[in-house]
Amino acid sequence: MLKGYTTPRTPKGTSSIAPMPPWHYVGTCLAIEYEADPGSVAAFLPEGLDFHSPRCAVYFVEWQFATDSGEEYLDPIRSQYRETIFLVSAAFEGKPYAFCPFIWVDQDTALMRGLAQGWPKQIGSTWITHAHDLPSVAGPVNGPGGKFGASLAVKDRRLAEGVVTLREETNSLPNPSFAGAINVRHFPELAAGLHDAPAVHELVQLKSRDVRISPIWKGDAELKVFDHPCLELPDLRPVKVFAGYRFSCTLTVDDVVVLRSLKRSA
Repeated sequence: MLKGYTTPRTPKGTSSIAPMPPWHYVGTCLAIEYEADPGSVAAFLPEGLDFHSPRCAVYFVEWQFATDSGEEYLDPIRSQYRETIFLVSAAFEGKPYAFCPFIWVDQDTALMRGLAQGWPKQIGSTWITHAHDLPSVAGPVNGPGGKFGASLAVKDRRLAEGVVTLREETNSLPNPSFAGAINVRHFPELAAGLHDAPAVHELVQLKSRDVRISPIWKGDAELKVFDHPCLELPDLRPVKVFAGYRFSCTLTVDDVVVLRSLKRSA
């Protein structure tokens, strides 16, 4: 019998792109809150979600991942990846949530885990300034005056870049936050006559546990989103930038909440 959580399924089950949950994560986020054109934000919302506000956020994140064995981080190429997440504000049954129209990762394992959760992941290249334990001209301090940059490139084109200058600690996370985000889990149908009737099409909510947040630093921010010949992210470029944040977090994922089926018959 073939085994494995995702393809490829094999006799031992150790070749799957993504292993069996639970998935444990620890990461450091550089986030920027901003406002986009209200009409553009509304246009990206799927059926079942309503417009809440033009407020958006982008998260540049360096993650380290492990299963229950915890051994993956001893082989960093298996456990580490970088990610850029764009979130827009939405409402579901009158309550505010985040929705993710775009997200990029640099590892196929992270991409596969994300698709299982409903994140619309693509492959892209994210780079983020590091902080270290010693002061140096070569690196910022994680405190007042610390200046951090991040960038996203997709298919050899730079798509976004941001800079955050830390000023003070805060108790508030960026808004919108990816905790509890609502997404669409979608898998198309290839059979003739069913191309408009996906095999899976449902509104789902991220369900995390064992969430912990480090001290949160807040400051000034700059954000640019560049034109691209295909990707529609420039429709969500900032018209106003609010604040930047830097913090670390841990969480575990092994569940998802299905809110509503969006499937229609062919």
